[in-house]
Amino acid sequence: AQLVPARARRRFQRGLKRKCMALVKKLRLAKKDVPIGDKPPHVKTHLRNMIIVPEMIGSVVAIYNGKVFNAVEIKGEMVGHYLGEFSITYKPVTHGKPGIGATHSSRFIPLK
Repeated sequence: AQLVPARARRRFQRGLKRKCMALVKKLRLAKKDVPIGDKPPHVKTHLRNMIIVPEMIGSVVAIYNGKVFNAVEIKGEMVGHYLGEFSITYKPVTHGKPGIGATHSSRFIPLK
């Protein structure tokens, strides 16, 4: 029984890169001096392609989505997933009323 998919296993087999190791080290430091039961301070990162490892559980990571940093608390069921999966990069479309110029009838509505 494998814990993570083949892509993640391949990535770990090829070795963790310097940036990924730096993030893990920062998470260790953030978790070190925190009393039991409290959340550690968040660690900001742009590494959306980092695979979540068991050592990161309980940490709070602020993941950049291209505009802002979204704080995410790492839980056990997130292991093997990428950080980017938990920080959406686009605003989901909300289908509401049409705007000006969306229909032919909107030609007859005065703008002001």
